[in-house]
Amino acid sequence: MVRAVSAPCNTAIAGFGAPTSVPHPKTVRSFVRRAGRTTSGQARALQTLGPRFVLPYGPAPLDAVAAFGRRAPLVLEIGFGMGEATAHIAQLRPNDNFLCCEVHEPGVGALLKRIGEQGLTNIRIIQHDAVEVLQHMLPAWTPQQPETGLDGVHIFFPDPWHKKRHHKRRLIQPPFVALLASRLKPGGYVHLATDWQPYAEQMLAVLSAEPLLANASTDPALGGYAPRPDYRPPTKFEQRGLRLGHGVWDLVFRRREEAARV
Repeated sequence: MVRAVSAPCNTAIAGFGAPTSVPHPKTVRSFVRRAGRTTSGQARALQTLGPRFVLPYGPAPLDAVAAFGRRAPLVLEIGFGMGEATAHIAQLRPNDNFLCCEVHEPGVGALLKRIGEQGLTNIRIIQHDAVEVLQHMLPAWTPQQPETGLDGVHIFFPDPWHKKRHHKRRLIQPPFVALLASRLKPGGYVHLATDWQPYAEQMLAVLSAEPLLANASTDPALGGYAPRPDYRPPTKFEQRGLRLGHGVWDLVFRRREEAARV
């Protein structure tokens, strides 16, 4: 699960940003460090598979072809938890490369363990704050460098920070979405999912207000939300919530093709 410490909201949509009386910290992070025990299996995976699949963070553009050993569509996942959905999607989409950001060491170990068990080769992990990775390792797409940019972004079930005074800590805020959009190739997508309706409403409002993005949902009956794409597996927590009558909201937006001509 992704947890955002803070996200400056000077351009926040009325009613969806943090209360104006609450100042934002100067730094923005996509996570909160969590306590957790690394199992022996996860520790072995970190030791044996980490050198191949975990990339070092560095303030320089990532050479994705060198990192993955091939040229392929690049999808960024932010906050993969224990990696179950990540491994499932990577196995389902072997022709795509998945760059995955997570700081929680047991989660990194768990995904590495799945990589080894399933023989996956199209995942690389950066154990670092995703905001800094976006800012310093993933350059913005430009017409002059059309090979740069992301083909997709996955952010599934980020922390909703339920209390109003904590809304400033939510990851999906206008400045962060603008950063994401700038890194997408024209036609590239952002896929979000949440099980907290007020956060879904904020996500929809923030994404809809970003000029580089267009809603990919075409069914008016869905109110701007998207059907769950076939590649995203429902989590155990999600399945339990659905049985109890709770909702889950997926959102899929794409970078406008006309942005390529700007």
